[in-house]
Amino acid sequence: MKTIILPRRETLAAAARSIAALLDEKPEAVLTVSAGDDCLELYDVLASLCAEGQLDLSQARLFALTEFEGLSADDARSCRARLQNRLVGPCAVPASQVRFLSENDLERYDDEIAAAGGLDLAIVGIGLNGRFGFNEPATPYDSLTHRQKLTHKSRLELAPLFGGEEQVPAFGLTAGVKTVVEAKKILVLALGGDRADAVYKMLYARTDSFVPAAFLQLPLQVDVYLDKSAAEKL
Repeated sequence: MKTIILPRRETLAAAARSIAALLDEKPEAVLTVSAGDDCLELYDVLASLCAEGQLDLSQARLFALTEFEGLSADDARSCRARLQNRLVGPCAVPASQVRFLSENDLERYDDEIAAAGGLDLAIVGIGLNGRFGFNEPATPYDSLTHRQKLTHKSRLELAPLFGGEEQVPAFGLTAGVKTVVEAKKILVLALGGDRADAVYKMLYARTDSFVPAAFLQLPLQVDVYLDKSAAEKL
């Protein structure tokens, strides 16, 4: 696991450069992409690179990391809409090359990833309780894409997006721990001091399901991009 610590804007730029380098080498790369706030900031940088002709995502295959159960596809709070507005649309990724999560076909998601050649890169953030995606504490290492009950802490964290905790859906859909850790490379992005405790646990906790992000210690190719606030407990 490699840790890169820079000021916020430089952190985002460095993470974007690493993605651009992968796509230069393999334009048809297969990515799973988080719709978390930190990652959306990264996609804004990628969108700027696409607009400037410095990045081409037109051949990439994208698999959404998460979705909220029960939200319509055009709900602005959905992971689908957030990814569409900040990454897929601005970078002109063809709709046929983007896969979003749905309650109706979770069991096929991992098979589709495998059929695409497996994940070349997983782009993930980290939740305040150490989750990545919606893999909450106690999610087993061998979990594949699944429906997940969201914890109280996660719903509190997501409350601003929905206008209150009681409005946050009770369940989410998520690529599993095993789905992510089997990616050829993983990019973890964490910004802000509220992530510092979770970042510390991700790097130093035992690799068990009580801190799901600690499972990210196990793969060989993991780059962790932190701004200085997120790294303040290291």
